[in-house]
Amino acid sequence: MKVAVTGAAGFVGTNLVNQLVADGHDVVAIDRVSPAHGSTSPQVTWTAADIFDHDAMVAAFADVDTVYHLVAMITLKQQDEVAWRVNTEGVAGVARAALDAGVRRFVHCSSIHSFDQYADNGIVDETSRRSEDPAIPVYDRSKWAGEQELRKVIADGLDAVICNPTGVYGPVDHGLSRINGMLRDAAQGKVPLFVEGNFDLVDVRDVARGLILAGEHGRTGENYLLGGSQVRLIDAMRTVAGLCGRFRPLFAVPLSVIKLVVPIAEPISNMLGSDLVSRASIAALVAQPTVDITKAREEFGYAPRSSDDTLADLVAFLADSKQCGSAAPTSGRHYEPVGATTAV
Repeated sequence: MKVAVTGAAGFVGTNLVNQLVADGHDVVAIDRVSPAHGSTSPQVTWTAADIFDHDAMVAAFADVDTVYHLVAMITLKQQDEVAWRVNTEGVAGVARAALDAGVRRFVHCSSIHSFDQYADNGIVDETSRRSEDPAIPVYDRSKWAGEQELRKVIADGLDAVICNPTGVYGPVDHGLSRINGMLRDAAQGKVPLFVEGNFDLVDVRDVARGLILAGEHGRTGENYLLGGSQVRLIDAMRTVAGLCGRFRPLFAVPLSVIKLVVPIAEPISNMLGSDLVSRASIAALVAQPTVDITKAREEFGYAPRSSDDTLADLVAFLADSKQCGSAAPTSGRHYEPVGATTAV
């Protein structure tokens, strides 16, 4: 079957393309950049296209059965016009192009952030309150707004489903993502302490499989949460540091202390062009919602792996790709990419 992936050079895109190739599909991999580590399989055709160029997207979707839309701009800022446009108008434009091209199925990769994680009951499922409050960070609000834009196209006849992954980590990631970058630093022994907090983390390979399963079995117009498990971040850092024989973080700084510092540190962080120290980043750790993935489990057999397996595979990948210094994982584990013809 011929499928298309937008944002194919990104973190989730790389792993989704790998899995689609392993499943035997022909893939139109769409991105504005030519990836240095992208799949070299003859089943993959790389196409440079702008998601806001309607004609180019319609042409890219010619004879495509299923489109996986992954393009998004992630930010922890409170306001960001570019992120808003990419995450809202971008979704609408790609969905319209898919409808005009006669695509059979459209799978939109949204985010847990389109749900209001700060609700009082501490549980998020597909019926939970959405990110509408203007006080919520722009990424969260834009992901919810993007879903609403998609629903307008669904009303016009597009057969689409929406997936909402939680915090994504694991191999393959030549980027690195925020979470993987922090874990890489810990694997190098560079994290003496960290902020206290848990978050639902999901292996990127499970997200890729979940997207495929949703495309095959999900119901039109439905959301499906793709979570993993609650992970205490400092414990994850200690695990990867231990696997590499490096210095482990000593202790976690209480969130109550961090919240006192943020009002001063956030403006400085913004001046330096960083959004890592922000109300949004701290609020996500404070919320620590329990994510209910029952719907995806029951409707199409979604089954995420354990965090221990992901961390071990991530460390093996970092070592094999020379991203965690000279130390080798003490487990002797090596990462094997999905699909024999995929370059890593």
